[in-house]
Amino acid sequence: MKGEYMMSTIDLRSDTVTKPTDEMRKAMAEAKVGDDVYGEDPTVIELEQLAAEITGHEAALFVCSGTMGNLVSLLTHCNRGEGVVLGFKSHIYNNEGGGLSALGGLVPLCVNDDQGIPDHNEILSYCRDENVHYTPAKLLCLENTHNACGGIAISPDRFSSVVDLARSKGLLVHLDGARIFNAAIAWGVEPKTYTEIVDSVQFCLSKGLGAPIGSLICGKRDYINRAKHWRKRVGGGLRQAGVIAAAGLIALNNYADLKYDHEKAKVLKDILKNGGVKVVDVFKPTNMVYFDLNDDVDVIQLANSCKRRGLLFNPTFPRVRLVTHRDVTFEDVEMAAKIILEELS
Repeated sequence: MKGEYMMSTIDLRSDTVTKPTDEMRKAMAEAKVGDDVYGEDPTVIELEQLAAEITGHEAALFVCSGTMGNLVSLLTHCNRGEGVVLGFKSHIYNNEGGGLSALGGLVPLCVNDDQGIPDHNEILSYCRDENVHYTPAKLLCLENTHNACGGIAISPDRFSSVVDLARSKGLLVHLDGARIFNAAIAWGVEPKTYTEIVDSVQFCLSKGLGAPIGSLICGKRDYINRAKHWRKRVGGGLRQAGVIAAAGLIALNNYADLKYDHEKAKVLKDILKNGGVKVVDVFKPTNMVYFDLNDDVDVIQLANSCKRRGLLFNPTFPRVRLVTHRDVTFEDVEMAAKIILEELS
C-alpha cells in the first residue's frame, strides 16, 4: 500500500518522516568510523563535541532515539522509588511506553502543563517536607517545544523562571528538547539560552533536523560518564556509529533552516483558518498546526479521503495535528489545505 503514494504524497504526519539529504548520504558513505563503545569513533566524537558546544555543556552522548535519550537521562539522575515531576501532557509521560516506571522504578508526579510548562504552584505541591508517606521529588522534566500543546515554543523568561524555582527547591532539571532548535528559532535566541541552565537535555536529530536516526544527551562530564553505563544497560551501545553520526553533523550545522518549516506552518494555518476550520491558536507556534473537528466528522473517513488525494495525516479525534518539515514545500502545504477544506465541505 505504501508504494502507491510514496512518490507523490504530501506527508504531514510528523517531521520524523524526513529523508536524509544527498549531502547526508554522501557523508554517511564516507564517514570515518571506529568502535564507539570503546570511544574510538571519530565521527561520533566530533558530533558529541559539537552538541556539547551548542548546548553549553561539558559533554554529550549519542543515543539511538529521543525516547532512549529521555529514559537514560532519567535513570542517570534518579534512583528507584524517587519521584519525577512532569506534565500530564508531556511526551515522557504519554508516549514513551512508561519506561521511567517499567525500567527505572521511578514515580511520575504529574502536574498540569496545559500552557506548555508547569505552573509554579503545581511544582511546589510536590516539593514537600521529608515524610515517610511521600515519594521524594528528585527531578523536574520540562518539554520545549511542547508537542501536545500545539508545538508551542516556551519563552526563555518563562522557562528560566521555572528552572530557578526547581533549583530553589533542590530539584534537578531535565529538558526534553526533542525540538529545542525550533523553540530557539521561534524566539530568536541561541539554543543554549534554554539548554545551559538545565542539568541535562535530550534533543533529536531525526525530526525536523532530518537525520535518519539519533539523539544526543548533554550535561556535565561526570553525568555523561554515568549515562554511558545506562545507555549500555538498555542496549544502546553502538559500534561503527559514525556512519549515522555523519548525518547528524550536517543536521546540526544547518539547524537554522528550521525557520522555513515555521513559515510553511503559518501558511497552512492561515489558509485553514480563513476557510472556516477551527484552528488552535498558540502563542509562538512552530512547525505544528492543530485543528478541531466537529462531532459529526468521521476522522477516519476524512483521513482516508485525503490519503486518496495524496495527503497523509494521523487520524486523531477530535484534534488533528499537521506537521511541516523540509520535505514538503510551500506549494505542498497550500495544496494540503485545499484538500482538507474540500473534503470537510
